[in-house]
Amino acid sequence: MNDRTHDANSTSSSSRRKKRGVWGWIFISALFVVIGLAAALEIMLHRADPILRGRVIETLSTRFDSRVDLDAFHVSVLKGLEVTGDGLRIFPTDEVVAAGATAPLIAIKHFAFHANVLGLFQKPMHVGTVEVSGMTISVPPREMRNQAPKNGRHVGKIKIVVDEIDCDDSKLIIGTIKPDKDPKLFDLRHIVMHNVGPNDPWRYDATIVNAIPTGDIHAVGTFGPWVNDSPGDSTVTGKYTFDHADLNTIKGIAGILTSTGDFTGQLNRITVDGNADVPDFSLDTAQHAMPLHTKFHAIVDGTSGDTYLQPVEAKLGKSEFTCKGAVINIKGKGHQIDLDVDVPNGRIQDFLELAVKQQPPIMSGRLNMKTKLSIRPGKESVTQKIGLNGGFTLRAIHFINPEWQDKVDMLSLRARGEPDKAKPGANDVYSHMVGRFGMGHGKLHISRLDYTLPGADVNLAGIYSLDGNELNFDGKVRTKAALSNMVATWWKSWLLKPVDPFFRKHGAGAEIPIKISGSKGSPKFGLDLHHKDNKDKEGN
Repeated sequence: MNDRTHDANSTSSSSRRKKRGVWGWIFISALFVVIGLAAALEIMLHRADPILRGRVIETLSTRFDSRVDLDAFHVSVLKGLEVTGDGLRIFPTDEVVAAGATAPLIAIKHFAFHANVLGLFQKPMHVGTVEVSGMTISVPPREMRNQAPKNGRHVGKIKIVVDEIDCDDSKLIIGTIKPDKDPKLFDLRHIVMHNVGPNDPWRYDATIVNAIPTGDIHAVGTFGPWVNDSPGDSTVTGKYTFDHADLNTIKGIAGILTSTGDFTGQLNRITVDGNADVPDFSLDTAQHAMPLHTKFHAIVDGTSGDTYLQPVEAKLGKSEFTCKGAVINIKGKGHQIDLDVDVPNGRIQDFLELAVKQQPPIMSGRLNMKTKLSIRPGKESVTQKIGLNGGFTLRAIHFINPEWQDKVDMLSLRARGEPDKAKPGANDVYSHMVGRFGMGHGKLHISRLDYTLPGADVNLAGIYSLDGNELNFDGKVRTKAALSNMVATWWKSWLLKPVDPFFRKHGAGAEIPIKISGSKGSPKFGLDLHHKDNKDKEGN
C-alpha cells in the first residue's frame, strides 16, 4: 500500500515539473518575441526619418510619374509620428521636362502630418490629414505638353494613403507660350481636398482671392482625377458664391456685387454659368446708384487667360439688354474688354441716369441701340477708358426738363404754321430720333442725329459731355411751314416773306441752320447763319 502511494506521488510530481517546463518555454518564447518586437520598433523609430522620407518621395513620384525633391524632412516620435517637411518640389513628367518645362509642377514650402506609430509596419501607411502652406501649382502650357515625347513611367508603389489635404496660401498658375499673354493666376486663400486618391475625383472646399473687384470667392466641387501627362486637362467642377465684392476697387465704378453660379470643364477651359447682382451700381460721371442684374454664360480659356462672354443677359433699372464678347489678357497691361451690346427696347432714362450727372435725366423714351463697347487696360477711370461706337433709335421722346420740352413743343407748332399757339405750356409732343455715335474720354460724339417731330425734321451733329457741362450741336431744321408762317405777328410775317425763297429748299417750307449750345442747366437754341453761309460757299 505504501509503495503504491509513493509511486503515485512520484508520477504527480513529474507531471507538474513537465507542465512548469512547457509554460516556462512559452513565457521565454513570448519574452523573446516582445524583446524582438521592441528591438524592431526601436530600430524602426530610430530609422523613421529615412523610412518615411523614402515613402513620401516614392509615393509622390509614383503618383505624379515624375521626379520629386525634398529639401528638409523631420520625424518626431514623442506623440506618435509627427512629420514635417520643407521645400517639396514635384516636377512635370520627364516628357514635359524634355519639351522645356523646367519649373516644378507643384512646389510646397511646408507640410506636416501625424500618424500612428504602427503605421511604420503598414503598407500602405494611412494618414488622416496633411497640412500644407505655400503651395504653388504651375501647369505647363498645353502646346508644350502636346509636343512632349512618350517615355517610360516611374516604377514604384503607393506607400502612403491620405484622406485629406488642408492648404493655406496657395496659387494655381496655368502657363502660356503666347508672347502677348500673361499666365492665368488663381490665388487660393484656403482649400481643403477630401478623398485624395489616385483614381477618383477629389472633393474640395476652396476660398479663392479675387483681386479686382476685391473679395473672396467660395467654391465647392470636385477636382480630377489628375492627368499626369497633361495636368491642364484635369477635370474641375463646382458651385461658387462671390459675396460683398467691392466694385470701388475698380476706378470709375462703384457698388457691391454678389454672384453665384456653377462651373465645369478642365483647367485649360472652364465653362461658367452664373448670376450677378449689383443693387447700387454707379459710374463716377454721375454717381447715381442703379440696380444692375446679369445672367451670364462664360468660357475661361486657361491657355490664354482670356474670357469669352456668350452671352450676358443684363437688366439696368427697367431696361433689358444683351452683351457678347471677350475679356482679353494683354501681357503686362491687364485686360482689354470688347463687347457687342444690343438694347432692343430699353428706357433711355435708365442709361442717362447711370451715365449723366444731371438729375432728373434730360429725357425719357424707348431706346433701341446696337454698339461696340471697349474698355482699354490702364489705371484711368473706367469712364475715361470706355469707348462706344454704334447706332441708336429713340422713340416717344419726352424731355423731362419743362424748359426743353416747351422749346420742342413751340418749335413743332411753328414748324406746322401755328405760331399763335406756340407758347410755354402748350400740349406736349413726342418726337423720334435716329443717330450714329461714338464715346470716349467722357464725351458723347454724335456724328449724325436725325430728330423728327410733328412739322419738322432736325439734322444735327455735335458733342455732349457726360458731366453735362458741355453741349455743342449744329445742323439744320427742315419745317413744313415757310419761314414767314412761323411768326405770330402779321408785320413780322410780312417782313419775312421776301426771304422765304432763300430758305425754301429740297421740298421743305424752310431749311434753317441752327446751333444748340450751353450746359446741362441752361441750353441755348439759336440760328447758325454763319454755318449756312459756309455751306453755301462750299456748294458753290
